[in-house]
Amino acid sequence: MATDTLNPRSWLYPTARGLYCEPGDFYIDPAVAVPRAVITHGHGDHARPGHRSALATPETLAIMRARFQDMPDTAQQPLKYGEAVKIGDVEVSLVPAGHILGSAQAVLEYKGQRIVVSGDYKRRPDATCPAFEPVPCDVFITEATFALPVFHHPSDAGEIGKLLRSLETFPERTHLVGVYALGKCQRVIKLLRAAGYDKRIWLHGGLASLCALYEKHGVDLGDTALVSDAILETFKGQIVLCPPSAMADRWSRRFADPIAAMASGWMGVRARARQRGAELPLIISDHADWSELTQTLKDVGAPKVWVTHGREEALVAYARSIGIEAEALHLGGREEEDES
Repeated sequence: MATDTLNPRSWLYPTARGLYCEPGDFYIDPAVAVPRAVITHGHGDHARPGHRSALATPETLAIMRARFQDMPDTAQQPLKYGEAVKIGDVEVSLVPAGHILGSAQAVLEYKGQRIVVSGDYKRRPDATCPAFEPVPCDVFITEATFALPVFHHPSDAGEIGKLLRSLETFPERTHLVGVYALGKCQRVIKLLRAAGYDKRIWLHGGLASLCALYEKHGVDLGDTALVSDAILETFKGQIVLCPPSAMADRWSRRFADPIAAMASGWMGVRARARQRGAELPLIISDHADWSELTQTLKDVGAPKVWVTHGREEALVAYARSIGIEAEALHLGGREEEDES
């Protein structure tokens, strides 16, 4: 990798539009439509419509096509994991981020210097996407969604166990689980299947298209059906997944004395659980927790770390305490978890 003669800020830096790579003339996960964008994953705070040209994994481009009507107007450049392409004077490759289907870290190489933009990531296994791969680099740009020492996510299997035990305890009630449509929904389904739950899982209509997309890309979700297609179904003793916004609206009134559950990394914060009306909070996050974030800094071995979207100050302070030159980028337009 590079010596310190090249200042990384001379070729990659934040702007009002987003993180800009000058020698390649492209933006990474820009906050607005731009001529050329490199997209790390399909969540709405990273993948936005209207770009003239977009480079991403084939799966992320498929997600964007499913979500944005104007994608046919965008020149789409698929790049598989491990492949590389030259954009201007910069070599760009994508490696797995372990966040959701198609999620990637953007690896940029210019004049012997390597910068890795993590996008969003997690370190624990996920049956819906390839695992995060640490890439040695000169500069590592990391998210910081759960970058406080208080955040230590419990095991996914343990949280799913809480849901299944509640189902056994209250067989006459519907278990209504709030999940984000992209990533969290499909991951919760796979976690249930891994725990041995092979019964039908019912879905709100707003989750259907992305579940079908995951299936098309080889993620088997088992027996699922739409709530709207049910005839003479009371949903007693059933698991129903829905967007968080649907839990409090008229749609949810059809269920049998529902137990409101919510799957999110924020469910470890009691005030957040109360705010969501979660009787059964499930701490299942698609982001790295504090120990995973700090371990990742050690794994990539970058002498410089730039921190963005989240608890930036705490992670910057930690990085500096172990001899890493660290700073916060203060990029705008990012949500706290998954989707707004």
